[in-house]
Amino acid sequence: MKIYYYIQTGHKKNLDRLKRGIALIKRLKENNLEVELILNDFRAGLVAKEFGINNSITVETIMDIDVLIDRGDTLIIDTDEDKNRIEVYSKEYNLFRITDDINDISRYGEKVINIAQSPLVDSYYLEKKDKVERVVFFYSDSDSTKEILKHSEFFKEFNFDLILGNYFYLGYEDELAPLFNNIYEPEDYIDIITTSQTVVTCSKQSAIEAQVSGAKVIYIQDNFDVNKIKDELNKTYKKEDIEINKAVNMLLSKLK
Repeated sequence: MKIYYYIQTGHKKNLDRLKRGIALIKRLKENNLEVELILNDFRAGLVAKEFGINNSITVETIMDIDVLIDRGDTLIIDTDEDKNRIEVYSKEYNLFRITDDINDISRYGEKVINIAQSPLVDSYYLEKKDKVERVVFFYSDSDSTKEILKHSEFFKEFNFDLILGNYFYLGYEDELAPLFNNIYEPEDYIDIITTSQTVVTCSKQSAIEAQVSGAKVIYIQDNFDVNKIKDELNKTYKKEDIEINKAVNMLLSKLK
């Protein structure tokens, strides 16, 4: 029996699924379980190498997975695609579905691993590091509609640094430069997230990673409110504990 992990990404999506998937794959490897990573985007495979996963297979969509694996194999999927594949795969494979929707339930008999209250985080975010007194902003891995520029007046009110996303368009950095003190490349993501005193982000996964790293975190879901963010920046920060990687143990118990 082989184990495969399919992750949906794309140049108009974030890489949250990839980051949490890599954390899970590493934990499974620590338990002597080898996992073959399947992606639907070649660029995501390059990013995966930066995070420690050197090998991956690229397919077009969830529809193409069955040409790679055999009946009875274990398949873990993290995607919002369906196209009737989940129902089919639940009958052919030992199927697990990763979700961060607390209300999500099994639809076709697949085993649901819910990480809504137990996020998956790579171990290097848990390492204690000295913090630099800066406020860094990370929007997401993609900004295809240039949302940051649309909120330029918002960013002019702050002295933020910026981490670029992996899927940002060529030349976008030049347009963003007047709005931020410093701009960091995507390759600097781990170092900047783990060493920044304060992180402002629109990415749920990045908010979790920054929080377990010990940063003060401000998570913006959809409202770039200047006064609200100023209030949050002025608050005394108290780190809340996050029960991380509990989902790994849940998955392990079902694999063994």
